[in-house]
Amino acid sequence: VQLVESGGGLAQPGGSLRLSCAASGFIFSSSAMSWVRQAPGKGLDWVSAIGTSNDNTAYADSVKGRFTISRDNGKNTLFLQMNNLKPEDTALYYCARGGKYSYSIGGQGTQVTVSS
Repeated sequence: VQLVESGGGLAQPGGSLRLSCAASGFIFSSSAMSWVRQAPGKGLDWVSAIGTSNDNTAYADSVKGRFTISRDNGKNTLFLQMNNLKPEDTALYYCARGGKYSYSIGGQGTQVTVSS
């Protein structure tokens, strides 16, 4: 299983970023997927999950209404559109295979820093 995250960077409060995750080594279209994050000095924090299609999504309360998870099964790619970013969104973001209560991380993550 290989998951390669990209799209992170520096954003101002209120700004937007779109994260991508290229998946390989497993049947992507048959797997629920999640985004999780790790803020400096803290543990992993689940952010969002999506079922095998774009019709079934879930979000942590802290990002609900600001972040949108989606997937392109034809391209084996997972996305996270992040709008109205806040400083507390600063973290290393990972995509993961699985849902909210059981997931596995397979990449190095992409850093998101929200600062003015």
